[in-house]
Amino acid sequence: MSVSLAMQRYAAEIYRLQQDHEQVPLSLLSSHVDSSAQAISSMVKRLQKLGYLIHEPYRGVRLTETGEKIAMPSLRRHRLTEVFLVKIMKYDWATAHDLSDVFEKGVNDEIEDRMDELAGHPTRCPHGEPIPSKDGVMPAVKDMPLIDVPSGSDCVISRVRTHDMEQLGYIGELGLTPGRSFHLLSCAPFKGPLRLQMKPHDHLIGYELAASLWVEVTKLGEGNTPLPRK
Repeated sequence: MSVSLAMQRYAAEIYRLQQDHEQVPLSLLSSHVDSSAQAISSMVKRLQKLGYLIHEPYRGVRLTETGEKIAMPSLRRHRLTEVFLVKIMKYDWATAHDLSDVFEKGVNDEIEDRMDELAGHPTRCPHGEPIPSKDGVMPAVKDMPLIDVPSGSDCVISRVRTHDMEQLGYIGELGLTPGRSFHLLSCAPFKGPLRLQMKPHDHLIGYELAASLWVEVTKLGEGNTPLPRK
């Protein structure tokens, strides 16, 4: 049985959500998919029957290995579209995700290849998320949440993991975009603010905002080890 575009898109959304959730509740999936509860339930049953996901009642769903594979084409197209919208069409990165949801529905394989070429064959979307290869391989990314990094470390922003336009706008104003380096001066206890040393001046950001920033640590603070994920 061939995999429909709708099945790929559902699998892609579940893949995105399960990066932060061991099981994706249907209520959470519903808030990210523009479909009725009945349509979502029907699609989940269909994907489960075909072996693309496992559904545990009252807990949620998670893709199988095969399910993750069918998610890759949609993830690739979505993230390539985001790059094209920002790099070529000059849209703001804060609007790229929502615009891509609409724009990508009119993109076929030929247009996708052309966008990839015009955008310079990118490997990351504007928010730093990896773009699967054309043969469906997701590049490995070795990073960690900024809130888990010990003070005194040197970091480079790898990904900005939020689609909230206000947050993205503010993060952009601060210059905390993928590829930007900084020194983590301090992190106040009990989910307090973090102070980042950057040129031309330092930034003080809240814990919630910092949780959206994932970084590669280039130099660990002396005598420190990364904190375990909660």
